[in-house]
Amino acid sequence: MGIGGISVWQLLIILLIVMMLFGTKRLRGLGSDLGAAIKGFRSSVSADGDKAEKDESEAREGNDADATPESAQLKENESK
Repeated sequence: MGIGGISVWQLLIILLIVMMLFGTKRLRGLGSDLGAAIKGFRSSVSADGDKAEKDESEAREGNDADATPESAQLKENESK
């Protein structure tokens, strides 16, 4: 048995019908567009994760280095 009760032969027939309807060029373009979208999504997710890690590390380092009252007041004004 194949995927979800569909055999391999049925999947091949479905693939053949799809290729006949849309053509290989359109399917190739669709696949490359989908791949570019996934790549962009992954890069944005990793960029957000890197940014969050950087902000956390700066916050940890900043707590020790910014012990002056002026720097604390500047941080409060920036957060507002």
